Amino acid sequence: MTRTKQLLGLDVGAARIGVAVADSGVRIAIPHGVVEVDGNEIEALARLVIDNAVDTIVIGYPRNQAGEPTAQTTFVEEFASKLRDFDADIVFQDESLTSVMAENRLKSRGTGYDKGDIDSEAAAIILQDYMEQYL
Repeated sequence: MTRTKQLLGLDVGAARIGVAVADSGVRIAIPHGVVEVDGNEIEALARLVIDNAVDTIVIGYPRNQAGEPTAQTTFVEEFASKLRDFDADIVFQDESLTSVMAENRLKSRGTGYDKGDIDSEAAAIILQDYMEQYL
């Protein structure tokens, strides 16, 4: 029997990194909070990778509305290069409008939320899109 893959989705920002997790056998991305960008974010992500036995890290890939790279694209690519030593594959997934979709989802639930909730929900959307497209 083939082992399912454990996936970690990331919505990388300058202040916070939204996090989501999924098991390829279940194929449902679950928001998993945020990691603050405070100088310890690489270590915090390394712990998440180890604790969740992550095989694949799916990172949201930002572009502008014309589909072209932006300054945030460069920031995300540079951030991803810091994760290359992790024992996990790193892939990019388009993140167009995921923050808007995340906020709309949270609003529809009728409960309070903050920026971290939006970031984590956006990471779940990125991860879910990846699984639907490639798994």
